[in-house]
Amino acid sequence: MTYCVGMMLDMGLVLMSDTRTNSGVDNISVFRKMFTWNVPGERVLTLLTAGNLASTQALVSQLEERMKAPDERDNIILKSPSMFQVATEIGRLLRTIVREQQDANGDKQRSRFSASIIVAGQIAGMEPRLFMIYPEGNFIEASGDTPFFQIGETKYGRPIILRAYDPAMRAEDAIKLLMVSFDSTLRANLSVGMPLDLQVIERDAFAVTHEHRVTFDDPYFQAISTSWSDALRSAFHSLPDYHFPEAG
Repeated sequence: MTYCVGMMLDMGLVLMSDTRTNSGVDNISVFRKMFTWNVPGERVLTLLTAGNLASTQALVSQLEERMKAPDERDNIILKSPSMFQVATEIGRLLRTIVREQQDANGDKQRSRFSASIIVAGQIAGMEPRLFMIYPEGNFIEASGDTPFFQIGETKYGRPIILRAYDPAMRAEDAIKLLMVSFDSTLRANLSVGMPLDLQVIERDAFAVTHEHRVTFDDPYFQAISTSWSDALRSAFHSLPDYHFPEAG
C-alpha cells in the first residue's frame, strides 16, 4: 500500500508521497513513487504512483524509454500540447500495461495488478492542472469542488485535509497540512512508511521550485508530529464532559 497526495492551490501545486512497498510484514522495501520530467521554461510534469509495483514501474520505464526513442516517435511527456492529452495518453498506457499483466497471468478480472496515478504539472501558456488516473485508463481532473487527490491508503489523512484546506494558502502552510495528514496515516497504517518525498511546483515556474526527502528523524516532521499530538490531547481535554444521569 502507499499514500500519495496532489494538491492544487492558487500558487501552484504541492505533492507528497511515501516510499513503502510491502508483500507481507516480513518483506518491506523502499521505492520512489514520485517521478518528474521537465523542459525548463516550457513544461514540468510529475507522476505519483500507487498500487502494484510491477505495474507502476512498467509505466514509468516505458515513459522513460519513449524519451530515449528516435525523434520520429511521439513523446507524450515532452510533445503533447496540453496536460489533458498527457493524462489521456498515460491513461491509455496504464490500461494496456494492466491488461497485459492480467492476461499473462490468466486473470481477466480485477487483480493485484491494479494501479492508480496522479498526474500534475503545467505547460507554457496554460494553467497548472491535476489529474487522477484509474487502472482502467479513465481519469478525472481537479477543480474548485475537488481541489486535491489522494491515492493509496487515503482514509486516515483525508479528514485533516478536508478541515484545513484553503486554495489561497501559502505553499508553506500546505506543506504543514500534508505533514499532519501523513503523520496521522503513518500512525494508523504500517503499510505506509518513511521516507516521504515532497515537491512544490509554483505557478508559471515550469520547474520544481522546492523538493525535499523527509526522513524519520527530520526535525520539522518530528516537531509537527509532536505538536499535533499535544494539540489533539489539549483539544480533547477542553471538550465538555459527559455526565451520567443522576440516579432516582
